[in-house]
Amino acid sequence: MDTGYRIIDMKTWKRAAHCEVFRNIALPKYDVTVELDITNFYRTIKTKNLPFTFSFIFAVTKCANEIEEFRYRFIKGDFVLYDKINTSFTYLDEKTELFKVVNVKTRDSLDEYVKAASGAAKSQAEYFTGPLGNDIFQFSGVPWIKYTHVSHTHNGNPENATPMFDWGKYYEKDGKLCLPFSVCVHHSFVDGIHIGRLIDRLQKYLNGNI
Repeated sequence: MDTGYRIIDMKTWKRAAHCEVFRNIALPKYDVTVELDITNFYRTIKTKNLPFTFSFIFAVTKCANEIEEFRYRFIKGDFVLYDKINTSFTYLDEKTELFKVVNVKTRDSLDEYVKAASGAAKSQAEYFTGPLGNDIFQFSGVPWIKYTHVSHTHNGNPENATPMFDWGKYYEKDGKLCLPFSVCVHHSFVDGIHIGRLIDRLQKYLNGNI
């Protein structure tokens, strides 16, 4: 599934020193959890009869792809910048109550992505289809829990820089529909300022402003 990328010249890249520092840390990933207002977004997708999960994955993917820092990865020791990042999400098999991991390419429109993701999730028989690509965002919803913090399992590879996005159970608060949303990123590439930009951009999208 890998898309195109370019190798970064470490001699001229402004972030080279920061990358090298966090690249050698045993646990270079960190998590941030925020509260999103999904009132308008939820109303819009329900009017269109679109499922929340795939619609929300599209929204996050669109916004994260527009921020360069979320598209950096390690490949064979090099720092690279992907042109575009695709999606990989967990999907629950209601009969077995076990999840499967489904990979779907990014699409240009919400309707196109929802159609592709719905089809792939329903048709895939296997729980796991092989190693994940490098050019993905990982998604995992926990719609049964209203949480304030989430942590992740790690494979021990400090150069696994794939961002992970989680969300929990939405709830009403002060007349709004709110959603806990978590971002897990590699500190070699993504700082707090970049997470802030993602949250701002995503909230504007959910409000219907972009």
